Amino acid sequence: MKRKFLLSLLAVVPAVLMPLAATCQVAPDRGEARLARQDAPTKYEVYVGYGYTSLNQIDQSRYGLEGVEASVTRNWGKYFGLTADGATYQKSIGCCNPGLGSVKSDPTVDYVLFGPVLHANLYGRVDGFFHVLLGGAHTGGEEMTPKVSFAGGYGVGMDYKVNKRFALRAAGDDIISSFTSTYNNAGGSTHEHGNARATIGVVYKF
Repeated sequence: MKRKFLLSLLAVVPAVLMPLAATCQVAPDRGEARLARQDAPTKYEVYVGYGYTSLNQIDQSRYGLEGVEASVTRNWGKYFGLTADGATYQKSIGCCNPGLGSVKSDPTVDYVLFGPVLHANLYGRVDGFFHVLLGGAHTGGEEMTPKVSFAGGYGVGMDYKVNKRFALRAAGDDIISSFTSTYNNAGGSTHEHGNARATIGVVYKF
């Protein structure tokens, strides 16, 4: 009887230990897969934030403009992406921003820009990026020639990763466009202006 009892006990021990061993082997694999999914780069980024632009094409304007800047970026891997950027600046930073021709005029600026972006981790939660943008600029509230101009420039920015999905962004760039006012130049010839832009806002990644 004792021998049968001992043999039964020895048979039970492996039966108990084998599922535990299998569990210990599977758990790390699942954990590694979960970490891999968390570290995998996201394909898309959507950004919305406060924006500022200078107003150098309007000679008599005293202040820059503030508004909203937004962008959508499609990423390929960790380092490269393509960005579509749009911005509208409708409000003067200071009071009485006359522009040209009339003290009642109210200049506005809009941008639609596209281009490549290079991004990489700088340190810890901080990522940096560099982009080159091309597209068009529109100046409203003024007698500009043309009202819509080809525009382009480059800029840099930094993202602070709050978590996998959200980040805080600060960025700036310089966008060159070509306008002239009919008050100064009846011939309508164009000349270049560089407008500095700055923005701060929130990024959503998915």
